[in-house]
Amino acid sequence: MHYSAWLVLLALAIGLVIGGGFVEVLTLAARRSHRAVQVSSRQVPDGVDQVLDAMESAGIVVDPSLNVVKASAKAFALALVSGGHLAFSELVEVAEQVRRTGEPLDREFELQRGRFKDATVRVHVRATVLGSRFVLMLIDDRTESYRLEAVRRDFVANISHELKTPIGAIGLLSEALQTAADDPEQVRMFADRLTAESARIARLTQDIIELSRLQAVDAVANAEPVEIDHVIAAAVDQNRVGADAHAISLVTGEPSGAVVYGDERLLVTAVDNLISNAIRYSPDGSRVGIGSRVDDGVVEIAVTDQGEGIPEADQARIFERFFRVDQARSRATGGTGLGLSIVKHAVQNHGGDVRVWSQPGMGSTFTIRLPEADRPATALARLRGEENQ
Repeated sequence: MHYSAWLVLLALAIGLVIGGGFVEVLTLAARRSHRAVQVSSRQVPDGVDQVLDAMESAGIVVDPSLNVVKASAKAFALALVSGGHLAFSELVEVAEQVRRTGEPLDREFELQRGRFKDATVRVHVRATVLGSRFVLMLIDDRTESYRLEAVRRDFVANISHELKTPIGAIGLLSEALQTAADDPEQVRMFADRLTAESARIARLTQDIIELSRLQAVDAVANAEPVEIDHVIAAAVDQNRVGADAHAISLVTGEPSGAVVYGDERLLVTAVDNLISNAIRYSPDGSRVGIGSRVDDGVVEIAVTDQGEGIPEADQARIFERFFRVDQARSRATGGTGLGLSIVKHAVQNHGGDVRVWSQPGMGSTFTIRLPEADRPATALARLRGEENQ
């Protein structure tokens, strides 16, 4: 019995020693784990947020696993970041090479933005190491400089051709007025035509100025969240007088609550041009429908008319500057041939595209397609939350 008691005490002592050692091992492991968490969650150097926000370039910081840990609002507006990762393989390759070599790198790419076939963006990328773990990428959008160079080659010729007709008409009408000075009825007729041609030049000049501004502007330089319902409401209000003059009903769909990044004024201009075109080419007493929806990250704004429709052969060219399906009718209704070109450039400046469906005798539907906003404030908060976990 005495021997058994000693065995029990010995077993308890061994258990305490082993248990204490095990607890110490666990404590040491926990301390090491805590240190590892502190290292892995080490934040980007102080002040990087402020620097990124102050720069005109889109700024992105990635960690050694190429996860995005910081990004500026412009990076989101250009759709360079998606779901906490770089959205383009070209950017991933640049970041990987800089991380591997530690050497700065400059590259230029043409990137396809999402599912929009016309929405390519030309960017210049500069990347370098930041601290000992991160890679800083600065991206400049050079799309407009390339586009402007291409446009400049033929824009002057188009303008001179379009202005030549009304200016020539004004000269002829002025001569006719001189010869008809003694005929009041002829004077009134020529004066009315002079007024019409002067108004045409004024409209054409205004559209040229608007198109030139669109071709030179960067819509995402100061991009802000834009509510599409507000855009549609503003564009409809601007066309109510013209619609009422022809007894045309402007019918809007249910609010979609869609939000995109960009310039609200430019988007209102685009939708306004589609609605005014629909009114211009619709019969009196008909209706024009305007609606929007969100489908899998794509915001669509559709304008549908009950006009004569557009022949299939002309549909590929209707967004060209000064192209008119019906030259005589366009001039009779006051069209300049620039409205749809303005729409195209405004939409492309927002990373989207514009499409048309039309059949002769069945009307037309023009659809603006834009990337839905991935709000930078929300996305950055999510990224910072992941970083601090």
